[in-house]
Amino acid sequence: MSRQRIVALLAALAAVVGLAVLVPMASTASAATCASAWNASSVYTGGMAASYNGHNWSAKWWTQGETPGAADVWADQGTCDGSSGGSGGTTGGSGGCSYPAWVAGRAYVTGDIVQYTNGGYYIATHDNPGYDPTISTWYWSPYTCSGGGTTGGGTTPPSGGFVVTEAQFDQIFPNRNSFYTYSGLTAALSAYPGFATTGSDTVKKQEAAAFLANVDHETGGLVYVVEQNTSNYSHYCDANQPYGCPAGQSAYYGRGPIQLSWNFNYKAAGDALGIDLLDNPNLVQTDAAVAWKTGLWYWDTQSGPGTMTPHNAMVNGAGFGETIRSINGSIECNGGNPAEVQDRVNDYLAITSLLGVPAGSNLSC
Repeated sequence: MSRQRIVALLAALAAVVGLAVLVPMASTASAATCASAWNASSVYTGGMAASYNGHNWSAKWWTQGETPGAADVWADQGTCDGSSGGSGGTTGGSGGCSYPAWVAGRAYVTGDIVQYTNGGYYIATHDNPGYDPTISTWYWSPYTCSGGGTTGGGTTPPSGGFVVTEAQFDQIFPNRNSFYTYSGLTAALSAYPGFATTGSDTVKKQEAAAFLANVDHETGGLVYVVEQNTSNYSHYCDANQPYGCPAGQSAYYGRGPIQLSWNFNYKAAGDALGIDLLDNPNLVQTDAAVAWKTGLWYWDTQSGPGTMTPHNAMVNGAGFGETIRSINGSIECNGGNPAEVQDRVNDYLAITSLLGVPAGSNLSC
């Protein structure tokens, strides 16, 4: 082979090698999906993710208002798909979330999840009377339900729905009135997302059992929709309230699973739930979801004659006895009516046994 041909062959080979270096093979890997967009007003704690400027970022420690890429608190997790340029994603909530809108001035309890006006979701880390989630960051943390986890305190509701199945519900209440439907109960759960979703699996089932045990006692096994003693009906109008009793003197008798009564309770429950129960108290005995919502309203927000809400009693380990105190403690507790207390306890023991969880301590009041 001539010298010229050898030189030409080497040159051609070098060109091919150079082309291979300059034009790499197409990668089959794809960028990660973008996390929820970084929000300057949100609080992020160690391990929480956000997307910004086409990248996912992971917070190393607590931060608020520090821009990813400009502050050392954020670790770059690489490029991501689905960003919108400068903001790095949508400003809405995480995929899969379906929670009620936050309402200023409404009472929230630990574990409640809401959608804020910016489209993001927040979980209550402490009880509060409706503080702004983006301002009162000690009471709220950002929340995402994509991937089944939370970004703040609390836990994701179980994927199967309510911790008590419909078959178990039917077993607990074999003689229930057809008004008290299981679907009505599960439809009401969105009003108080922290109910039976806070804490360990055992605590979730214990809270559900405690609620249903008190409901069983109050309604004779979900048999009674309204208070049976009609002679009491006219007593439940507190005329000293500025709004009076627009539905009538005798319109505010006990209704529903925890027998909501008195005009001021109908007003408070209706305001909290966004339903006009002061003018339309009959909704509690004609709409199953509304009836269950009033029961959950009392359970999650009212301490009654006790010192804590029944919800807090169960998730903070105070015991079933404290739920009795919050519901009817002034009449039944401290020796007032031990037989009634024992009936509630017996119901609770039966339901926790059915659900396969221990009853815990402090059962009586």
